[in-house]
Amino acid sequence: MAHTHAMTHDSDANDLFGFWLYILSDCILFSAIFAAYAVLYKNNYGGATIKELINIPYVFGETMALLLSSFTYGMSILNLYKDKLKGVMFWLSLTFLLGLTFIGMEINEFVNLCREGHSWQASAALSAFFTLVGTHGLHVTVGLFTMLVLMLQLSLFGTTSFMKRRLT
Repeated sequence: MAHTHAMTHDSDANDLFGFWLYILSDCILFSAIFAAYAVLYKNNYGGATIKELINIPYVFGETMALLLSSFTYGMSILNLYKDKLKGVMFWLSLTFLLGLTFIGMEINEFVNLCREGHSWQASAALSAFFTLVGTHGLHVTVGLFTMLVLMLQLSLFGTTSFMKRRLT
């Protein structure tokens, strides 16, 4: 019995260490990209500025999709703690759709900018913008694939303690 407790404790410590390693690496990555953007955002080489190119209401829509996805994910976790698999799957599906909406809107924004001649090659400011926003989009896309895997596992295994640990 003591051996099992020790293994669980080690697993908890490893999971916690892995979680913090992930969070810190994300902070470092995005801090570096934000810093590059902060330095380069005015370097437009006589072209349009980022402020002139970005459609604020559209970006607000993207932001709302992401913020709502955080809420819906929280609702899925509340259902998970109550062992309500249908509720978990409903809220995760809604979270997935909101994330997919965000990615679709971001791709649309990139395509439109490039069509208008404002690609990542046009200026240092646009290069930094595409890198920052594109990296965030990649981050969300990986999250969407992870969510699909978790939803598949939930449908196979249910709301077990293992799955609760994976989702929280």
